[in-house]
Amino acid sequence: MKTPYKNIFSVLKLNRFIVLAVIIGAVITCVVSVVLVILLHKETVNNAFVVNTEGQVIPLKFVSHQENLEVEVLAHLENFHRYFYNIDASNYEKNLEKALWLGNSTVDGLYRQKKADGVYNRLLQYSLLQKVISIHSKVDVQAEPYAFETKTVFEINRGSIIDTYEMTTTGKLIQVDRHFPNNPHGLLITNYFENTLKRIDNEN
Repeated sequence: MKTPYKNIFSVLKLNRFIVLAVIIGAVITCVVSVVLVILLHKETVNNAFVVNTEGQVIPLKFVSHQENLEVEVLAHLENFHRYFYNIDASNYEKNLEKALWLGNSTVDGLYRQKKADGVYNRLLQYSLLQKVISIHSKVDVQAEPYAFETKTVFEINRGSIIDTYEMTTTGKLIQVDRHFPNNPHGLLITNYFENTLKRIDNEN
């Protein structure tokens, strides 16, 4: 008995379906592969990694953010201490107003205490000149609020006598909305405290 031949149109239809299915599958696979490669490339570019001294892998984006934050914190502390301690009879009101924008009620409380103690009255009465020589800060930006310790060296010019002092201050910093020009770094000093004040003997 002879085997009947299949209808040629049925065979061609089946072949065409198989070919189309293979082509569509290949196109989908290629598109998905290209999309995944693009996403992986963007992820790699935006999140490069570095290895720290302890062997831990850290995203470079995080490292860059931490470095930028530290620069902003140091600049904020530099501005504050210069405004708060670099004063004389002609500029103290303007400088203290700028300093008060950079700290919270603990800074304002210290200012009011100094005012009540007659610090600024003596500045006016004796025409004293208090000049900041250097500001060095240590900060910890690993977690907010950011703790800091600052050593400020300043001179008090009493005319014929110039005395040099070193003051150590501590506190913490929190992030707030930026306010130009009053608070361009978007940081606020909290828990501010003047720890020590010592006189430095001038070398001849």
